[in-house]
Amino acid sequence: MASCCGPSRESDDATISPPTAGVSGVAGATRDGLDLIALPGGTFTMGTNDPRGYPDDGEGPEHRVELSPFSIGRHPVTNDQFATFVDATGYRTTAQQFGNSFVFAGLLPDEFPDTRGVAAAPWWREVLAADWRRPEGPQSNVDDRGDHPVIHVSWLDAVAYCTWSGTRLPTEAEWEYAARGGLDGSHFPWGDEREPDGEHRMNVYQGQFPQGDDGEDGFVGTCPVGSFPPNGHGLHEMTGNVWEWCSDWFDPGYYARSAAQDPAGPNGGRARVMRGGSYLCHESYCWRYRVDARSANSPDSTTGNIGFRVAA
Repeated sequence: MASCCGPSRESDDATISPPTAGVSGVAGATRDGLDLIALPGGTFTMGTNDPRGYPDDGEGPEHRVELSPFSIGRHPVTNDQFATFVDATGYRTTAQQFGNSFVFAGLLPDEFPDTRGVAAAPWWREVLAADWRRPEGPQSNVDDRGDHPVIHVSWLDAVAYCTWSGTRLPTEAEWEYAARGGLDGSHFPWGDEREPDGEHRMNVYQGQFPQGDDGEDGFVGTCPVGSFPPNGHGLHEMTGNVWEWCSDWFDPGYYARSAAQDPAGPNGGRARVMRGGSYLCHESYCWRYRVDARSANSPDSTTGNIGFRVAA
């Protein structure tokens, strides 16, 4: 996948199992505070045939999908919500176990020590001791970011949180249905214009990428959940802000053989689907901040622009 979406640890994913031992059935585990919105399900058109898209991502063909009713979080899981989970279980995230994670260079202070970069995308830096509590490394914290989406969480971490909270990750089809907010065929939850009448509707990169985000949309880096108006289903930040893990394995050819009812993705693979784009998406480099766009990463990968929301 394009490195703007997030570097991969490129592990042998077949050997990885979600670290759910010790996090299920914990006293006090609850969905309270997750603010799930019940959706009725129904039939919608998934994917896009737009030639401006990315064929290698398997964004098409457009196909009709029928979904059963489900619920999904009004917004991504926040730092405060994830902290409740960690405090209750003592859970250590993938980034904490590896001792590092990937941070966008533009968010690091000028005097930050030299770090290893990503050859194809030098704006990504591998920062020692970066994790969900210290998103830009050991000199940072989330004390004033409790209502921001948790980041530096792997797919494995997201599954562990879901196991503890009695929820699950949304399927890719559920995510797209929810993100569209009742609009069929549009690229964004509100229509096809990225900034209708000049109004910013999501947190994406502004300015010349990657030299400097000028923050014209109000934010540099992540923004608090609920910063932008909800879509037609009452859901916030379905595009921009952070990439969101889905339950599905990723296969660019899957849409051509996808089940017509409640598709759950391929039976296996090496990467898991991510949806929605992030604060690093910029029109000059990555047009994946759309409801019909896809990306993926290995289940143990962690970066400063990947989070998740729960479903049930």
